[in-house]
Amino acid sequence: MNGAGNSLRMVMASAACVLGVLAACSAAGGDQLLVGAACGDITPAGPVALCGQFHLRIARKVETPLAANVIALESRRAGKAVDAAVMVACDLVYVPADVLAEVRRAVRKRAPEIDPMKIVLSATHTHTAPVLLEGKYPVPKTGVMQVGEYRAFFADRVAEAIARAWKARKPGSVTWGLGHAVVAYNRRATYAGGRAQMYGRTNTASFRGLEGYEDHDVNTLFFRDARGKLIAMAVNVSCPAQEVESRTAVNADFWHPVRQALRKQYGAEVCVLGWTGAAGDQSPHLMYRKAADERMRKLRGLTRVEEIARRVVRAVDEAHQAVKNDRHADVPLVHRVKTLRLPMRLVTEAEHAEAKAAVKRAADQIARDPRQAARAHRRMRWYQVTVDRFERQKTEPKPTCAMELHVVRLGGAVVCTNAFELFTDFGIRIKARSPATQTFVVQLAGAGTYLPTKRAVRGGHYSAVVHSSLVGPEGGQVLVDRTVDLINAVWKDAR
Repeated sequence: MNGAGNSLRMVMASAACVLGVLAACSAAGGDQLLVGAACGDITPAGPVALCGQFHLRIARKVETPLAANVIALESRRAGKAVDAAVMVACDLVYVPADVLAEVRRAVRKRAPEIDPMKIVLSATHTHTAPVLLEGKYPVPKTGVMQVGEYRAFFADRVAEAIARAWKARKPGSVTWGLGHAVVAYNRRATYAGGRAQMYGRTNTASFRGLEGYEDHDVNTLFFRDARGKLIAMAVNVSCPAQEVESRTAVNADFWHPVRQALRKQYGAEVCVLGWTGAAGDQSPHLMYRKAADERMRKLRGLTRVEEIARRVVRAVDEAHQAVKNDRHADVPLVHRVKTLRLPMRLVTEAEHAEAKAAVKRAADQIARDPRQAARAHRRMRWYQVTVDRFERQKTEPKPTCAMELHVVRLGGAVVCTNAFELFTDFGIRIKARSPATQTFVVQLAGAGTYLPTKRAVRGGHYSAVVHSSLVGPEGGQVLVDRTVDLINAVWKDAR
């Protein structure tokens, strides 16, 4: 018995030794994560036209600065680069494709070693940031920063921040956490008879409910340097930053007090990326129980953006407290980029007729009353896009819309982007089917329009009508399927 026991102990010891060697080899052969971060200031210097409403607004004051915050990641194996991702969160309404191209060109001049296709820009969707599209509004030629002038300024500032973040990258670690906060409300009210309305009244007998789901997840990524110091975090909230959307001043909305509070708690140098999740049908505006909510806010002595920030920061704190010691320095970093060709939403004869009539009414209004020109100009351009799409369908019966999709695996977490104001149901579909422990859906990594669900299209109204959306529900499902396919491929690549 003693001999048998000794033999068994020797076998177990040998096995343990082998397992220890294998574990050591695995750790030594793991990918080393390099992390760099930088904060860029994209606040305009003077009066500027603001984007996000149908009427022209000129901001002559700055209530809060605007930021473009950058996290640069690189994985190395045996001293050689394996993959990279440069993620930039901007206080903008959206990111037009030509602006992204301009930023990538500017980065190439400063840091030519960065693959431009590894650079991802996304917008927080604040409606109090400068216009980026020429001709969208009749911007005065004098006394106001011109659109092209701001675009050049923006590209230069963002490229400089990217170069700084890239050059600052050093060995570090990452962890991911999940919290929850009530920030977004579904903003589409439904009524008896089946119709829906964005920001419709809820205190009426015909009100039947809010149209879709609300996603209260607050997904977080925490990045530390080799000494364990927190240097950056990404915070993913499925809500656009448009609490103060109607103002005529430059304002980063609720992300500014969020960043302020997080830096006060975690360090003034911490870079905070604000990522907007799938939230095309969401808003921070209260849809019901307004009196109770407002009473609590006033008793706390907070503004609405401060109240939103309080909720987000609390969710981040709770997640950080749970995951702060679960750090990963040798996680797989896999970044894949793919151009999707999504089926465009077809314009019907009736929708074409409606758009043509609206374009004519706007043109007549401009000719009749120049004082209404600014508002009518924006509405005319909005409907003209529908008219042009209908004409395109005559020669291209199955038109498509190109979208740049990024999927970034970082250990047990995955980040996937889309260019749209993506209705929340689509984001939930991606999260539910993803093999990742945590899935970050980041919308408006581009200049896409609303992408509504079938239920929303049936209900109608702004954000669901054809004039609001280039891609419809069928294209939304294609987006979900292709995104999940690429996530699965990234998981297979990492294995």
